[in-house]
Amino acid sequence: MIDPERLLTPEGERAIALAAEQADPGSLAAATALRRHVEPDLAAAALDQAALRRRARAKFGPAADRMLLTAHGTEQATRPTVAAWRARRIAASGVHTVVDLGCGLGADALAFHAAGLDVVAVERDHCTAVFARHNLAGRARVIEGDAVAELPGLVAGRDPASVAVFCDPARRTERGRTWRVDQFSPPWDFVVSVLREFPVACVKLGPGLPLDLVPDDVEARWMSEAGDVVEAALWRLPDAAPGRSVTLLPQDLSVGPAIAPGEPPVGDLNRYLVEPDGALLRAGLTASVFPGWAQLAPGLGYLTGDRPVDSPWGETFEVLEVLDPGEKSLRQWVRANRVGTLEIKKRAVDLDPAALRRRLKPAGPGTATLVLTPTTRGTRALVVRRFRGKDAE
Repeated sequence: MIDPERLLTPEGERAIALAAEQADPGSLAAATALRRHVEPDLAAAALDQAALRRRARAKFGPAADRMLLTAHGTEQATRPTVAAWRARRIAASGVHTVVDLGCGLGADALAFHAAGLDVVAVERDHCTAVFARHNLAGRARVIEGDAVAELPGLVAGRDPASVAVFCDPARRTERGRTWRVDQFSPPWDFVVSVLREFPVACVKLGPGLPLDLVPDDVEARWMSEAGDVVEAALWRLPDAAPGRSVTLLPQDLSVGPAIAPGEPPVGDLNRYLVEPDGALLRAGLTASVFPGWAQLAPGLGYLTGDRPVDSPWGETFEVLEVLDPGEKSLRQWVRANRVGTLEIKKRAVDLDPAALRRRLKPAGPGTATLVLTPTTRGTRALVVRRFRGKDAE
């Protein structure tokens, strides 16, 4: 790998511009074309940036074309809408400065700056720190160093009420993502100490946060953006009560906190089915948002009831038919109803929906949605349609 500083030179900028002109930066043809003008190592790095920028547009929009990126950093970077929501919340606490520990490529630091906060960002990885300085372009001070070692000096002499600490610990090993806290960086003990010692602090974690990791005296908030559960975060704020909460974006709706939310009861299949937002399921708050609804099976997530509900917190389906889940039965139903466009949803059933769809061989003008799910009477295939009635609750 080349020195990342080379990408900041006029030579590096020219190489990235040439790479961006290639139809497919990952192709052999693009590499061959670029090497006519740029030495091989720089050409490879420039093509990598061009490919990453194209993928990053889905997350960062046009700003991606001005950023320097890494594959891991792009994947882990906070979505701009979520980062902006977090920055506004921290700014509303009255602090003036944010210390961003493990800033990555700078997505959160950009949002903190946009919210009017001074930002000091710390990043241990050299390449990522170089790219963060470029991406932040003077909007934050970026320090290359270890979060544990740097934090005391960065907050020394400051009024505790004027500074917030934001931490995004690395949770990935060579084998992939991990929830083993002994493999976090910075260490979990340090992360918990940040929440304990600073009046305003936030720790970003993955949406699969195990509930047994949540300290009793902090707020755990799951974020859902455009239907995707994107993260969980642990919060310490003067006005944040402990418990579990969920925020739904872009609507900016919140529910919670709840200390010990109860699970919905298990009940027989009724006329309507609700698929709650995944963040509600992660936080265990479905009963708070959908009181009176029952689960089809313990811990399943699908809810059932006798009245439709129009809610941003979940999608409602009307149950039209209940079928045997066997493939022969389903294939006969698909053929008899001339279904050519078939959506298959499932939960707690061991099957691949795409593979099942191929085996059912849909053909014809009809459309249908099947939900394969456990029920109190065993696994069933439900023929459903999305409910958009005006008379919903």
